[in-house]
Amino acid sequence: MGSMDRQAQFRARETLIFDAAEQLLLESGESGMTLDALAERLDLAKGTLYKHFQSKDEMYMHLIIRNEQEMLALMELQPDDLPSQLVAFMLHHLHNPQRSVLLHQIEERLSAGAVGLNTLFAQLYRIRKARLKRIIPLATRYLEQCDSQLTTRDYLAGIWSISNGGAAILNSSFYQRYLGHRDTLRCTLIEQALALPNLGSATYAARHHDDMPTASLDTADMQ
Repeated sequence: MGSMDRQAQFRARETLIFDAAEQLLLESGESGMTLDALAERLDLAKGTLYKHFQSKDEMYMHLIIRNEQEMLALMELQPDDLPSQLVAFMLHHLHNPQRSVLLHQIEERLSAGAVGLNTLFAQLYRIRKARLKRIIPLATRYLEQCDSQLTTRDYLAGIWSISNGGAAILNSSFYQRYLGHRDTLRCTLIEQALALPNLGSATYAARHHDDMPTASLDTADMQ
């Protein structure tokens, strides 16, 4: 009983640590994120943090994994149809644009040069594979219903691009000056993602074939 209590206390403290770490990251950015500041915010000894992770980069990986687990759990609660899954995925990013942008940037940096994180990256990729295993057949069926010529891979890449591009705009201090209602933009981006298969449909291609501009890439154009 005592051992189980200690384990529960450990997990509860870990949740508090990662909650505080994410909040500090959002407030201060990666440059202002230090373990000293985190320990001070939690009123914990810095050594206590090292019982939960060995480095700041490892802590970042836990935040990235936690975000992916949250997204997978959210999508598992949705009906088994592509529009429902797509809306849940996109709103996860578009309602938390700063978090999405920061975690993506950190992951890119860590995957390019960090060491000692292979086990955590393997855990991250397992979660993403579970999400893809769920979404791929739904996306394939949706494309067939739309009579689309897009491949499932290209369609999912398009959804990812619209979601992350939208998060970047929502998180940009420059573009925020020109944004209207943020919910209107979110709805517009979701509608674009749902309509994307129609751009690859046989009917659309036949209807707009003559209107499509052609590009000439001969040697003279390249000079």
